[in-house]
Amino acid sequence: MSAAPQNARTLVLVLGDQLSHTSAALSGLDPERDAVLMIEAPFEATHVWSHKARIALFLSAMRHFRDELRERGIKVHYIALDDSACKDLPGRLREQLQRLRPSTLRLLEAGEWRLQQDIAAVASEAQVALRVLDDTHFMCSRADFTRWSAKYGRQLRMEFFYREMRREHRVLLDSQGQPEGGQWNFDADNRKAYPKAGPGLIPSAEAFAPDALTQQVFAEVQARFPDHPGSLKSFMWPVTRAQALLALQTFIEARLANFGEHQDAMWTATPFGWHSLLSTSLNLHLLDPREVIKAAEAAYRTGRVPLASAEGFIRQVLGWREFIRGVYWLDMPGMAAANHLQHSRPLPRWYWSGETQMECVRDTVQQTLQHGYAHHIQRLMVTGLFALLAEVDPKQVAAWYLAVYVDAVEWAELPNVAGMALYADGGRFTSKPYVASGAYIQRMSNHCSHCKYAPTPKDMARTGKPACPFTVLYWNFLDRHEAELAANPRTALMAKSVGRLDPSERSRLRTEAQAVLAAVDLL
Repeated sequence: MSAAPQNARTLVLVLGDQLSHTSAALSGLDPERDAVLMIEAPFEATHVWSHKARIALFLSAMRHFRDELRERGIKVHYIALDDSACKDLPGRLREQLQRLRPSTLRLLEAGEWRLQQDIAAVASEAQVALRVLDDTHFMCSRADFTRWSAKYGRQLRMEFFYREMRREHRVLLDSQGQPEGGQWNFDADNRKAYPKAGPGLIPSAEAFAPDALTQQVFAEVQARFPDHPGSLKSFMWPVTRAQALLALQTFIEARLANFGEHQDAMWTATPFGWHSLLSTSLNLHLLDPREVIKAAEAAYRTGRVPLASAEGFIRQVLGWREFIRGVYWLDMPGMAAANHLQHSRPLPRWYWSGETQMECVRDTVQQTLQHGYAHHIQRLMVTGLFALLAEVDPKQVAAWYLAVYVDAVEWAELPNVAGMALYADGGRFTSKPYVASGAYIQRMSNHCSHCKYAPTPKDMARTGKPACPFTVLYWNFLDRHEAELAANPRTALMAKSVGRLDPSERSRLRTEAQAVLAAVDLL
C-alpha cells in the first residue's frame, strides 16, 4: 500500500458483499482518474463472534475480486487486516479519504443499516460528496418495495409480492400470462419428509479446494481469530464468480429435481440435503439472481425438473429473498430492537458447542460449526424454534445467526430471525408465530428415534423417556400467550387445545416448563 496521496476524481467503495463486475458502482470508471477502495476491517469479524469459515469466505472472495479488478486495469486501493491500527471500517475509511482526497465517494447501497449510516457520517465529516447508487443486483429496488408495501399497510405478505414479481419479470408464466401449472405456489408439494429408510444417495454439491490465496486467508484467520467458533477443515464454498457459476450448474443438473419435494426434510449427518448452497454466492453478488432464476426455469421448460421443484426454488430467490430485503430496509432500525413477546433469557451455552442431548439441536449446531451452514428448516424449526420457545432475547439470537452462518448478511439474517423465527415483530410479515412441538421434528426427521427425549406423551409412555423440551415449552408458549393466539384465526385451534386443560394440568405444565427453562444449559 503506497503512503503517497493519490487523488482520485471518484473513489468507489466496494464492500465485502458487493463482488460483482456488473455493479452499478463500477460502471463508467476512468482508469486514469478513478479508483476502487476495498477495506478489510477486524471489527467486522468480531462485533459478533464470527465463525472462522464466515470470516475466511468474505476475505478470500474479496481478495480474489481485488485481483480480478486489477487484471482489468482498475486501480484498487486495498486495505488488508494489518494495514491500519484502526479496527473498524468507518475509521479505516476516514483514513483513506484523508489520504486519497477524492472529490466523490461512490457507494452501492450497503447490505447493513449500520454501515450505511457510518459511511454517510464519515463522508460528511471528510466533506466528500457521497453518491449512493441503487443496488441493481436486486430485482426490486428499495423505492419500489416501499411503494408496493404502501398498498398493504401494517401487515405485509410475501405471497402477494411474489406474484407481482412473477408478473413483472415474466417468470414461470404461460402464454396467457397466467402461472404455469394453474397455480402460483406449489408449497404444499414441497414439505415431504425423507422415506423411513432415509434420504438415499444425494448427489454432492460442487466443492472447491482452497487455492493458494484462500490457504493464505486460512492461516491469517487461524492466527488472528483462534478462539472464534467453527472450523475451516470442511471449507468448500465458491470464492470467485467462475466457481459460483459451476456451483449453479451442478445444482441445476444434479440436485434441483429433488429439491422441492424434500426441502423441509432433515436427517442425521445429512447437512445439505438437496439444497442449492448458492446463498453465499448470491449474497456476495458472485451470482446474479436473474441468471439463477433463468437457469431453474429453463430446467423446468426443457423437462429436466418438475414444476414444483423449479417453482419452490424460484420462490425462495425471486419471492422470499427480495421480500425480506425490502422489509429490512423498510423497518430498520426498529427491526433490530423489536421484542414483541418481551423475551429476555440468555442464549443457551450449547448454541456455541452443540453439546446438548437434544439430538435435533445437536446435529444442527454441530454441522453449523463444521460447515457454517444449516438449511432453512433447521434454522427456523430447530435452533430458531427452540430460541422462541425458550424465551431467548431476540438480540442475542440474531447475533448468533449473524455470527455462525457463512451466508449471513444482516439484510437477510435479521428479518428471518426477528420476523420469521422469533415473531419479535409481532407478525409484521408472518400470519402467526411458527411454533410446534417435538412431534413436528419427529415427522420431518429421524432425530427423535435415537434421542434421549420423547416428542409426545405416547412416546413417553411407550419408551419411558422424559418429555422433549420442545414439547414442554410448546405447551408453555400456548399457555402464556393463549389470549393472543385465540384472537388470531391461524392459531385459534392452538389456543383451544390449551384452553381445554384443567387447572391442575396447566399448573403441572407450568412447573415442568420452569424446570426446563431453569436447566436449559444442561438439556
